[in-house]
Amino acid sequence: MPMARSRYISLEATPYYHCIGRCVRRAFLWGKDHFSGQDFSHRKGWVVERLAELSEVFAM
Repeated sequence: MPMARSRYISLEATPYYHCIGRCVRRAFLWGKDHFSGQDFSHRKGWVVERLAELSEVFAM
């Protein structure tokens, strides 16, 4: 039986775990996509702010 993420991931050490996981699947949220050469740095502020807002409403 698989273990829950909370057993092996510390949100204090890796608060952007889900975002980083999405980048691995070729869905870059921010930073430079080395495959296409596009720079998505302009999104980072918006994404971090929105995640903070949503974390007040939803729980994991």
